[in-house]
Amino acid sequence: MKAGRCSVALRHRGGVSSEWPYWKQQRVCAFREESRVPLIALPSRTQPPLTMAADDVDVFAHEEKRNLELGGHVGFDSLPDQLVSKSVAQGFCFNILCVGETGIGKSTLMNTLFNTTFENEEASHYQREVQLRPQTYDLQESNVKLKLTIVHTVGFGDQINKGESHKPILEYIDTQFERYLEEELKIKRSLFNCHDTRIHICLYFIAPTGHSLKSLDLVTMKKLDSKVNIIPVIAKADTVSKSELDKLKIKIMSELVSNGVQIYQFPTEDEAVAEINTSMNTHLPFAVVGSVEEVKVGNKMVKARLYPWGSVQVENENHCDFVKLREMLLRVNMEDLREQTHARHYELYRRCKLEEMGFKDTDPDSHSFSLQDTYEAKRKEFLVDLQHKEEEMRQMFVSKVKETEAELKEKEKELHERFEQLKRMHQEEKKNLEEKRRELEEEMNAFNRRKVAAETLMGQALQGSSQTPFKKDKDKKN
Repeated sequence: MKAGRCSVALRHRGGVSSEWPYWKQQRVCAFREESRVPLIALPSRTQPPLTMAADDVDVFAHEEKRNLELGGHVGFDSLPDQLVSKSVAQGFCFNILCVGETGIGKSTLMNTLFNTTFENEEASHYQREVQLRPQTYDLQESNVKLKLTIVHTVGFGDQINKGESHKPILEYIDTQFERYLEEELKIKRSLFNCHDTRIHICLYFIAPTGHSLKSLDLVTMKKLDSKVNIIPVIAKADTVSKSELDKLKIKIMSELVSNGVQIYQFPTEDEAVAEINTSMNTHLPFAVVGSVEEVKVGNKMVKARLYPWGSVQVENENHCDFVKLREMLLRVNMEDLREQTHARHYELYRRCKLEEMGFKDTDPDSHSFSLQDTYEAKRKEFLVDLQHKEEEMRQMFVSKVKETEAELKEKEKELHERFEQLKRMHQEEKKNLEEKRRELEEEMNAFNRRKVAAETLMGQALQGSSQTPFKKDKDKKN
């Protein structure tokens, strides 16, 4: 150990341990007598280096810590300012998942929430399956930079069979966790520079039907509550009367509790925000209205939705809960949402994933955990499993080859029988043709004979008829 370095204090409640080396006992006793400062002089080059065994560390594990007063200003009180400066320079990221039926007002609410217009394609109601469409934007307010990712669930609730609608959402969330875990497990990693795409908040849009939740809503939120922070919102709240809206909120919360759905509760541990968060927890789910149109109300322009009977002001808390949602989501609890995502949901995924890979924490009574041993054990297990699979594939291949050979032999046999059958048919037809040709030749010969006989008779008849007139003329001359 080099000179100038502070060594670890060696203290023992029951005195100096007799099992320690002699030189270590002398130094501990010397420092106890001269000063009660828990620092030990460094050993000289001729002395053995100071080392601590596991038993020595256990001795001081329960030692009480002492509070010391500083004699003057040191400077580490600027650490929070350093962290703030570094965080502001690095920027922040925030990822929002919008889950709701097509046309329920997800895009409009996002535009209203961040006071801008995001590019978003209009979705149709004829999607065969649910598709997740993430879009990332770089925003800046004052000197704070925010990388915002909004993920829309295109086609959610539009299918006839809605039983599988939640699966693409779960797969997307797990994929983002998997990417972050892969970055963590890299040998050369850069967690501060990588884009964190883990979902920090899920805004679940509930249709303002006034009849409580649909089965699709309950199933989806139940599947998502262990993966992401969920804040339910009642969309298009201006379509429901105030009394019906209050009843709908009570009914929704009652159904969520009775079905064991865990939604995000605003934290009340911090005294600075405990009062407002406690109050806002009683207003869940938020009834919101979104609009980017500026309407003149009185002497000022406000965001509102204009109707023939009047206007609904978005930022008027008597009209809707939009301001409450914005305050809770962005101004008060954004960092807590990020922390909950990392400390609760991601840690749960990470723990389950590492347990599947064979990693485990060490218990006080068990041996120390060795990453190398775990790797070797998993490698052996993988090789054994690979050999079993290779053997199974080989046997399957052999069986398939035998089946194929049997099928080919059967087909060859069938083809051979068919060939023999066709050959016999061909020989029979050939034999029949030969007989018919012979009969035809015999008929032709008989016909030719009859023809010759007929021609002979005809020639004789003609000759006889030509001689008869000649005899008659000769008789007349006589």
